[in-house]
Formats: sequence, structure tokens, C-alpha cells
Amino acid sequence: MQNEPLNTIPLQQFIQQVKSADSSKAKELRINIDQAKTLAFTLGIVMSRLEGDLERFVAANNSNDEVVTINMDGGSGWK
Repeated sequence: MQNEPLNTIPLQQFIQQVKSADSSKAKELRINIDQAKTLAFTLGIVMSRLEGDLERFVAANNSNDEVVTINMDGGSGWK
């Protein structure tokens, strides 16, 4: 299943606002509630997509049942 493109414009706008506030040595950054909601929803969508992509990646790459055996024989390298 192909994912539709993410709209990251609210994230880019917020990052630009932070950069501008930082370069002007502002002590705070205020955003209105509509911007805050849009930013929160965008972050939620991005995080959900990332989690879904990770789950698909793990499922696709976890198909081998490789067994790793480790023998602990005390060795002679440590004194």
C-alpha cells in the first residue's frame, strides 16, 4: 500500500518561526490556537506514519528464523 504524501508545511512554518525568534533574540514564541492544533495534528500524523512504516519494516525483515549460538568456555584472553 502506497502512502499519500505528508503535508509538512505546518512543521516547516513552526521551524521557521523558531528560527526567526531565535535570530531576533526573542524570549518567547507565541502561536494562536489554530496554528497549535494544526501543528499537533501534523505531528500526530507524522508519528503515526513513522510507527506504521517501522512496523512494516520489522515485519518484512523479520522473516528469517536465524539462530545464534553462543558458547561460554571461560576463554584465555582475560587475566
